[in-house]
Amino acid sequence: MDKKITSIFAYLGLIFWLIGFLAGDKEGAKFHLNQGLVLFIGSVIIGAVGIIPVIGTIVACVGSLAIFVFCIMGIVSACKDEEKPLPLIGKIQILK
Repeated sequence: MDKKITSIFAYLGLIFWLIGFLAGDKEGAKFHLNQGLVLFIGSVIIGAVGIIPVIGTIVACVGSLAIFVFCIMGIVSACKDEEKPLPLIGKIQILK
């Protein structure tokens, strides 16, 4: 898989992230794989916060919308072959 496809897969959820990580161009798409992993971890945290009655539900709705927007921004960036960090989470680095 080439760099662009691997980069796009990074933002499409855990299954596609794993496919991109295991079968794709890891070195060329490392930036986007990292951003996608941070988004996935963020969505898990937001899901856990959503369990809290009332305020957790509100935070989860807003957070889920933000994650969706960040995914779209990441996909657009990957399609343009840019390494543009996402707002709020762009500086978090998990993959070395």
